[in-house]
Amino acid sequence: MTRIAILDYGMGNLRSAEKALEHVGAEVEITRDHDRVRAADGVVLPGVGAFPRAMEEVRRLRFDALLAERIAAGTPVLGICLGLQLLFEDSSEMGGAEGLGLIQGSVSELLADGLKVPQIGWNPVSWRRESALTKGLSEPCAFYHVHSFAPRPAHEEDVLGSAVYGGEFVSAIERPPVFGVQFHPEKSGPDGLRLLANFARVCVPAAA
Repeated sequence: MTRIAILDYGMGNLRSAEKALEHVGAEVEITRDHDRVRAADGVVLPGVGAFPRAMEEVRRLRFDALLAERIAAGTPVLGICLGLQLLFEDSSEMGGAEGLGLIQGSVSELLADGLKVPQIGWNPVSWRRESALTKGLSEPCAFYHVHSFAPRPAHEEDVLGSAVYGGEFVSAIERPPVFGVQFHPEKSGPDGLRLLANFARVCVPAAA
């Protein structure tokens, strides 16, 4: 059974992510223990809230170094919502803050062309290419988003999927073993569960 560690830094939708991953057959642990994370086949970085505060907690718990170590070892990592944004170099939210720098680019306010922000609701995500993360999903495929900011990757090849809310925004990124989604797969019904099942399968080679 694929073992997935969900990083607990106090700002994530932990229980629903845990239940969704368990539903698709993964063995899941919510943890702050570095050795438990090292023993896992995959890592999930969740996140709900403000970027600067989240990074304070991530650094306090030394998850920044731990994530860099795991990625260097080839362990798949999935960032969800704010967790996706934390993967980038910096954000302009609340005066700005440095991120993990695992993906080149910045996070800035959602350009919604006058629509209400934060955006809360379902958006079709269009895929840029085939990916193990999106296997079996429709093109486009709707997922549930809740956000006021969005990532802007420095490299187009890191973009896996995009959606439109007023203007186009990046909703999924991929630079294996790093993956990230702006939406909440654990709140996105059968398609969200399929994406999480795909991520669990991506983690299997790391267990070998």
